[in-house]
Amino acid sequence: MGLVSEFKEFISKGNVLDLAVGVIIGASFGAIVKSLTDDIIMPLIGMVGGKPDFSAITLGPMKVGLFLNAVIGFIILAFIIFMIVKGANSLKKAPVEVAVVEPGPSKDQLLLMEIRDALRSR
Repeated sequence: MGLVSEFKEFISKGNVLDLAVGVIIGASFGAIVKSLTDDIIMPLIGMVGGKPDFSAITLGPMKVGLFLNAVIGFIILAFIIFMIVKGANSLKKAPVEVAVVEPGPSKDQLLLMEIRDALRSR
């Protein structure tokens, strides 16, 4: 199978469309979570313990403080996303388990069993 035909098959399966929708929704959700972090959570943290800012920390030409700011922002963002997903999962209804009951023998099967038993008892 040639590369072009494999690519056509990949595109036609719908995986690309699903991926594109996921990326767009993810970017929009990321903007919401970033606003929640920057506009609500970080000001609350700033009121309690002051705004954490490590941007002045450098090691020669390396701006380690900016990296630390990004890591701390990521950890806060990851925790917030975790809490949102955890809350959304708790809202989902648990699947109801249905007990599967094996059906008994049908009327035809009962009649055949009676005939079999009668023939054996002779």
